[in-house]
Amino acid sequence: MLDTPAAQVPALSLNDEAADPKAFAAALGGSFERFGFAVIADHGIPADLIERAWAETRTLFELPEAEKRSYHAPGGGGARGYTPFKTEIAKGASAVDLKEFWHVGRELPAGHRFAAQMSPNVWPTEPAGFKPVFLELFEAFDRAGDRLLSAIARHLGLAPNWFDHAVGDGNSVLRLLHYPPIPANAEGVRAGAHEDINLITLLLGAEEAGLELLDRDGKWLAIKPPEGAMVVNVGDMLQRLTNHVLPSTTHRVVNPPPERRGVSRYSMPFFLHPAPDFLIETLPGCVDADHPNRYPTPITAHDYLHERLVEIGLVKK
Repeated sequence: MLDTPAAQVPALSLNDEAADPKAFAAALGGSFERFGFAVIADHGIPADLIERAWAETRTLFELPEAEKRSYHAPGGGGARGYTPFKTEIAKGASAVDLKEFWHVGRELPAGHRFAAQMSPNVWPTEPAGFKPVFLELFEAFDRAGDRLLSAIARHLGLAPNWFDHAVGDGNSVLRLLHYPPIPANAEGVRAGAHEDINLITLLLGAEEAGLELLDRDGKWLAIKPPEGAMVVNVGDMLQRLTNHVLPSTTHRVVNPPPERRGVSRYSMPFFLHPAPDFLIETLPGCVDADHPNRYPTPITAHDYLHERLVEIGLVKK
């Protein structure tokens, strides 16, 4: 008997959203309901901007260890700046992840109402082009995220602009990830099995093999996006908001085969968060007699984020 071929997350084009918003929303929502993931081509982030961002990222992580650690704020939850190698651990895991990363957040004007909940950015002295490139890339991710959220709203039977009030001044984070070369006997994996905290995650850099999702049959499914495409997945906040209509799927980054273990892996996830005061309250349209409300008690995005950061070791109780 022939083996049944593994399912694949289909590639969608964001260009279709402009041509036929309803059809794109159905395709995106269908991919999310089936996999918790979608692959998005033609996402609108300029290729030259992405190339500049990769160059700045590689230069950043090549800095001396002591210089990188000077941008780390212990006890700050990794909200901004540098988080050293082997700091973050997946919920329930026994070994820390084999990665280091840098966080860029939203730039807020002085005296902004969310200044207490959203830390100011940390900008390195070198590389010199780092700040302008990542301010530009943050805005580009924001725009792509808004278009995807509009399609999600359509799929859920909401007004296309429903998420605008949720993500205006949202606490989104752009993470620059470096998975250094690893020895053959390394303990743990590059990123242990986990779910994301936020509404949706927009990821660049998944062309390098390693990203896998836990499919409904209990098997791990490799994500294989076309060159330059973006991988998008549902986070726990959106899962909670939709009463699991849109599932937040477990995923991981496995270690490479022996011939690739001496090669660094880089990726750039954009964790799209709502504003800190947004109340995560189950959408009425996602509740019925067969699907009772799993979360009768609402929670603010800020409080939910804090709970989860404690679980993954970035914030101490």
